[in-house]
Amino acid sequence: MKSAKFLIIVIIASMTFSCNQNTENKEGDFKFLLEQFADLKIMRYQVPGFEDLSLKQKQFIYYLNEAALSGRDIIYDQNYKYNLLIRHTLDEIVKNYKGNRNSEDFQNFMVYAKRVWFSNGIHHHYGAEKFFPEISEAYFTDLIKGSENANFPLNEGESLNAFIGRISPIIFNKSIAPKRINQVGDDLISTSAMNYYEGVTQKEVEAYYESIIDKNDPTPISYGLNSKVVKENGKVVEKVWRINGMYGKAIAKIVENLEKALPFAESDYQRNYVKVLIEYYKTGNLELWDEFSIAWVKDNDSRVDFVNGFIEDYGDPIGIKASFESIVNFKDIEASHRSELLAQNSQWFEDHSPVDPRFKKEVVKGVSSKVITAAILAGDCYPSTPIGINLPNPNWIRAQHGSKSVTIENITYAYDQAALGNGFLEEFYLTKEEIALEHKYGSMADNLHTDMHECLGHASGKLLPSTPSGALKNYGSPIEEARAELFALYYMLDDKMVELGILPSLDAAKIQYLGYIRNGAMQQFSRIKLGDNIEQAHMRARKLIAEWCIEKGASDKVIEKVVKDGKTYFVVNDYEKLRGLFGKLLAEIQRITSEGDFEAAKQLIETYAVKIDYDLHKEVLERYNKLNIAPYGGFINPVYELVKENGKVVDVKLVYKDDYTEQQLYYAEKYSFLPTVN
Repeated sequence: MKSAKFLIIVIIASMTFSCNQNTENKEGDFKFLLEQFADLKIMRYQVPGFEDLSLKQKQFIYYLNEAALSGRDIIYDQNYKYNLLIRHTLDEIVKNYKGNRNSEDFQNFMVYAKRVWFSNGIHHHYGAEKFFPEISEAYFTDLIKGSENANFPLNEGESLNAFIGRISPIIFNKSIAPKRINQVGDDLISTSAMNYYEGVTQKEVEAYYESIIDKNDPTPISYGLNSKVVKENGKVVEKVWRINGMYGKAIAKIVENLEKALPFAESDYQRNYVKVLIEYYKTGNLELWDEFSIAWVKDNDSRVDFVNGFIEDYGDPIGIKASFESIVNFKDIEASHRSELLAQNSQWFEDHSPVDPRFKKEVVKGVSSKVITAAILAGDCYPSTPIGINLPNPNWIRAQHGSKSVTIENITYAYDQAALGNGFLEEFYLTKEEIALEHKYGSMADNLHTDMHECLGHASGKLLPSTPSGALKNYGSPIEEARAELFALYYMLDDKMVELGILPSLDAAKIQYLGYIRNGAMQQFSRIKLGDNIEQAHMRARKLIAEWCIEKGASDKVIEKVVKDGKTYFVVNDYEKLRGLFGKLLAEIQRITSEGDFEAAKQLIETYAVKIDYDLHKEVLERYNKLNIAPYGGFINPVYELVKENGKVVDVKLVYKDDYTEQQLYYAEKYSFLPTVN
C-alpha cells in the first residue's frame, strides 16, 4: 500500500532456497536450471493447465502476451537514458562478431551482455550499482570492428571510430552513471542515473508536484506516474508516456495487441475495462488509469487475468514515477482455496491486529486473493520476477473498492525445483531437525507467507485523513514492505491458521519464523558486495525486522546467535515471544504509516536496515561462494504460437525454450520499437 501510486507488484524475498523435496517434477525430465553466470542463474518455468484452457482463452493470452512483450524497450530506457544504445550494440556484436568466440575475452564479454539483458540495462537489477565488463576497452573496440555487417546505432554521418569514442566511456568509465538509484543526500534525482527526470533537481520536482496536487481531493490521481519530468525553456514540464508522446511507438504496439485481444475477452465486463486501458494508453489520462483499476479489481470472475502498465515505483528514488511491466496469467483453481480463505476472513484479521484501533479499517472492502499460473513475464518483471502481487495501489481505491492479491505458484515451484540439492540447507541450518522441518513445511510456509503478505498485509490498515500520500518519501517503500511482512508473520503462528485448515501444524509457521530471521539477519547479505550498504527496499524491510527483533528480544534470549565451527547460525528460543515482537513492531510501523511520521521512519530504516556487519558479511559471502549458489535468479519465457488450418486459428501451441541468448536476440528482433535515445 504505497502512497501516490496505482499498481504495485511486490517482490517478496525474490530468491528463496527452501525447497520441498517431496514435490515431484511433473514434467519428468523438464530442466528448470539452465545456466549460471556472475551472481545470476537462469531458469525456466512450466505453465501447467494451459492445454486445458478453451481456444478463446488461449487466444486472449496470446495477444496479451504480445502486448506485454511490446513494452520491452521502455523499461531499458527508463532505467538509463543510454541503455538501448548499449543493448543494441551488444546485440549486434553477439550476432555478428567474426573473431574467436572461444577465447576468455569473448566469454567475459558474453557474461556482460547477459548481465545487461538480465538487468534491463547496465545497472544491477537489485543493487542498482553500475557493473562493468571484464574486458579491456581495446578488446571492446576489436569486437565492434570485428563484427562485419553489424547494424550499429550510429548517428547520421557518424564514423565507426566516433561511435566507439561515444559509447565506450558510458560502459567503462566508473564516474559516469555510477548508480541507477541513489538514496543518500539532499538531491536523489541529480545523483541517480534513472531516466525519469532530466535537467531538474529534487527540489524542483517536489515543488512542481506540490503546485499541482490538490491535497483536499479524496480521490486523487497518481500524479506523475506516467511521465518524465524535464526542463524546457527554464520551465519544469512533463513528457507523458502515450501513443502521441514519449515511448509512443512501443505504446502503439501495446495498444495494437490489446485491440487484437478484445474479441477473446471472457466477458463484456472484461472487454470494457481493456478498452479503458487502451484509451488510457492513447491519452495518458490518469483518471482513465483509475477507472481501469477500479473495474479491474472488481473482476474476480475471469479465469485469465493480466497486469500491464506503468506500475513499479522502486526505480524512482523519490517514489513518483513507475516502470513498465506486465504479467499475463490464469487462475489455478485448486490451489486458490487457501488464498480465498484468507480473503474471506480478512475482516477477522483486521479486527484482531495488534495495531492501534485508530489505524484499522472499520470495514475491509473487496479483498480478493488467488493463486495464479504465470503465462508470460515482461518489462520490469522479466527476467527477474515477483512471486506475489497486490494491487491496485491508491489508498482511496483500496478503501472504497478493495484490492486483488495473487501468489504466482508456478514461479515458486520453479525456484524450488532449481534449488534441489544445492547444499544450502546443510550449510546454513544448524540441526537436522530444522532441515527435516524445512523439507516438510518449507515450500508450504513460503507460499502462505506470500499469500498473507499480499492479501492481508498490503490490504490492512489505513491512513489518517490528515496524512498526505507520499509522506514517508524515500523511506516509504521499505516501511510498507516491512508492514506487510509483519502482518503476515504475526498471524502465521496464530491458531486461526490451523482452525481454517490452511496449515496442518504451527510447526510450519515456526520454520518460517526461523528462516525469516536467518534471511534478514544474514542470508540475504549474499546479494551485496562486501562493504556495501543495503539499498533495495525489500532487503531493507527484512533486515529491519530481523535486527529489531534480535535487539529487543536480547534480554529474554528470544533469538540467539550461535557460532559453531566458525560458522554463524541464528536460533529462535521462544517462538511466542518472537511473535509478540513482530506484533509490537507492526503496531509501530502502522502508526508511522498512518500518521506519516517521516522522522520515525527514517530512524528505523537508518538504524536497523542499512548497515551490514563487515565480518558477518564476509563470512556469508565465503559460505555462498563455496556452494557456488547464485543469489539471484531469473527466467526465460515460453513461446506461444498460433496454429492455423485453412487460415483459421485452431489452437495456440506452447513451446518451452531453453536458450537464454537465443531468446534475447529473438526479442531484440521482434520487439524493438523505440529509438536508441528517447
